[in-house]
Amino acid sequence: MTREQLVEMSRREVENLQNNRIDLADEIYKIPTALYHDPERWEAEVDRIFRRLPLALAFTSELREPGSYRALEVAGVPVLITRAEDGEARAFVNMCSHRGNFVVEEPEVGKTEVFRCNYHAWTYNLEGKLVAVFDEDNFGELDKSCFGLTELPSAERSGMIWVTLKPDSNVDIDAFLAGYDSVLDDLAFDDAYVVGQQPLDGPNWKVAYDGYRDFYHVPILHRNSFGPDGPFQPDYYSWGPHVRVMSPKGHEKLADTPESEWGYDDMTAGVWTVFPNMSIAGSTGSGYMVSQMFPGKAPGESFTIQNFLRFEPPEEQDPEELKEYMDFMGHVVGNEDYYTGFHVQKALATGAKEFSLFGRNEGGGQLFHKWVDALVDTEDADLPALLEKGVK
Repeated sequence: MTREQLVEMSRREVENLQNNRIDLADEIYKIPTALYHDPERWEAEVDRIFRRLPLALAFTSELREPGSYRALEVAGVPVLITRAEDGEARAFVNMCSHRGNFVVEEPEVGKTEVFRCNYHAWTYNLEGKLVAVFDEDNFGELDKSCFGLTELPSAERSGMIWVTLKPDSNVDIDAFLAGYDSVLDDLAFDDAYVVGQQPLDGPNWKVAYDGYRDFYHVPILHRNSFGPDGPFQPDYYSWGPHVRVMSPKGHEKLADTPESEWGYDDMTAGVWTVFPNMSIAGSTGSGYMVSQMFPGKAPGESFTIQNFLRFEPPEEQDPEELKEYMDFMGHVVGNEDYYTGFHVQKALATGAKEFSLFGRNEGGGQLFHKWVDALVDTEDADLPALLEKGVK
């Protein structure tokens, strides 16, 4: 992304601040409440969104060295991400070709030279190739080149490793990102370190994600944590299904400063959301909290990994300050956002209201649900065309 693009967005926010306005959607948007809790709909969302689209599942800084890996489970698919000696990041189904056991047993980040299944000791290298079969002479003749780990489509963009959970996916990562990666490049994730991570249980994935694109609730729900004066009037900037959330409030400093002196710290602040499940809050100055949110095992469940990224290595962090900040953000999201989300989820399931409403000031949420609906309704063969034309 060029500096001018950041300046253009910041300039718009300064104009809106000076004119006491925000950019509004055309109309109030209605969402049938049944779509939040219907089991068949939820299964379709998991299959047609989380298993078909590229997901940012690891950070470059986590797997910077050859031999590093990350194992996790997403939408029922065990995933293994590796960095091989050739420097390439790759992703695989975490499944031994022999009898299906995980080759990395627990969700973790680590470093190794090979992956050895703990069931029968079949061994794979960092490129997913089968390199050793225990008691091979007695097992029988086997062409090991045909029995490597099942590779998943993956790409490295903007300091993150993106993985698609379907091996035969026809989705192009660049079409999916729609130029958003040029924006994310300016967040400088390549230069950041993951200094902390913590899990949170949450409500339905859409209930949870609605909150990440919503400033409307900030001075109300978060009045005791962030205070009653937080920004609540947002503007939205979109690239395909992805949205940056900004607010004119907070741009007072830039309004009094020549554009030539606007710094990246001021122009990268706000919330950057990556469809369908990521929220990035912070700036190049303070570092980031990056929330990866995934569907749980049922419609009313989700789980989130809060990742804390800073530009100084872990050994230079103040442990007490970092713990205090992580505890605070865990409280804000877990005990305020998700606590409220569980109430929303329970009430929606009663069917007492036919629709939920997204106001003209909630355009980011409107766009999110339009994309969810379109993706659920789109067959595999038509998915590239949808990503190219977008939704209205």
